[in-house]
Amino acid sequence: MAKTIPQLIDGEWRESRSRELIEVTDPATQRVLALAPKATHEEIEAAIASAKAAFLTWREVPVPERARLMLRYQHLLKEHHDELAEILAEETGKTFADAKGDVWRGIEVAEHAANIASLMMGETVENVAREIDTASWMQPLGVCAGITPFNFPAMIPLWMFPLAIACGNTFVLKPSEQDPLTPNRLAELFLEAGAPKGVLQVIHGGREQVDALLTHPDIRAISFVGSVPVGQHVYRTGTAHLKRVQAFAGAKNHMVILPDAHKDQVISNLIGASCGAAGQRCMAISTAVFVGAAREWIPELAAQMAELRPGHWKDAHAAYGPLISQQAKQRVQRLIAEGKAEGAECLVDGSQCTVEGFPDGNWLGPTLFRGVTPKMSIYREEIFGPVLICLEVDTLEDAIELINANPYGNGTSIFTRSGGAARHFQHAVEVGQVGINVPIPVPLPFFSFTGWRGSFYGDLHAYGKQAVRFFTETKTVTSRWFDDEPVVAGPNMTIHLK
Repeated sequence: MAKTIPQLIDGEWRESRSRELIEVTDPATQRVLALAPKATHEEIEAAIASAKAAFLTWREVPVPERARLMLRYQHLLKEHHDELAEILAEETGKTFADAKGDVWRGIEVAEHAANIASLMMGETVENVAREIDTASWMQPLGVCAGITPFNFPAMIPLWMFPLAIACGNTFVLKPSEQDPLTPNRLAELFLEAGAPKGVLQVIHGGREQVDALLTHPDIRAISFVGSVPVGQHVYRTGTAHLKRVQAFAGAKNHMVILPDAHKDQVISNLIGASCGAAGQRCMAISTAVFVGAAREWIPELAAQMAELRPGHWKDAHAAYGPLISQQAKQRVQRLIAEGKAEGAECLVDGSQCTVEGFPDGNWLGPTLFRGVTPKMSIYREEIFGPVLICLEVDTLEDAIELINANPYGNGTSIFTRSGGAARHFQHAVEVGQVGINVPIPVPLPFFSFTGWRGSFYGDLHAYGKQAVRFFTETKTVTSRWFDDEPVVAGPNMTIHLK
């Protein structure tokens, strides 16, 4: 029988007393890999109390020492890179290459957290008034929490807790119940790097455990990545309880193709960006917008896309793996059926895909639609599967208007050889992350992940300088020092301005 995974509470890995257990399954075989507990009320309270107590001492640890912890941690992550990728591949179904990329993008954020001393520098101005100086200091908030999704079980936890902890906070992580083994291993390595007792807690569970974090008075900030309905719930509930919240939600990412682009480059990038990771990326390209004569490339795109084959993570020739769950597969199949019923032309249909040797896997083959309109459900909804829909417009302005009318604003890209067209596009499009001849423009950690509009709820984004601001408060100190004879102040406040 599969073992119940432990939770990290007060510096110890503890077996949960909960009788409610969630099966963690291999999406390629349905084999139960482990059981994740739904943390009890007492366990959540213990984790938060431990984090609160640890904050009192951790906040006083000098910034260079916190940076050294992150240096040791990123070194351990690199040493265990392939081991982490194997755990991740088995519980998510991602190909080994894709799993290694997931881990590496998380390591990059841990590397960035090692620069925390320079990232937390405040500002000073001498003589803001006569003999009066002002300085600002960035100080930690307290106990912070992170709620992470299934699709990047290494990268997104590493978006959150290294920077939060490097800033001087303590952290409670609630990873996805669908693939919690990778986050647990990340936490084990963090302890091995020398993290003090109570600085990081890991609890498991579902909606009830999320709500406990959102409403707990000792949690100061919540970082969330997931679906639109849950993102809205997290933001509304968290802010109603006076917490800082950054909630990354859905997406409908467009790639605009101009006729002057390199055709082979366009087709190759479209296939990879739409079907990679089985399309289960919030930055996946799910919508191709062909401008003018570029629409003539769609049949060739269909022919090459039809050659793509999913497979098990140990298969070096597999283009991508299964979807995370049977429910996820059924949802994508429903949307494919709706697309056909609404009149879109299905050029490649992967809805009944099978993989030899793995009859129970959550497989979906690559799927391509043409003749899609903005009123169709396959355009309006985030599909989150290996499905690409094609729209055709006459001009670049039409493409920009189409994208700006969509409620989401996570990512977009344009493929062209025209610098003028690219510059106009990047300026006019109302999307937070723009790629020019780059299909998935996810910024490196010294920038920030800047989704807009319906793709994000909050003010400050993940990682980079914005995350440091999110996990800190600014204290402004105005000081004046007197000689032996003090200056007597009158009732008029303008004396300080002379």
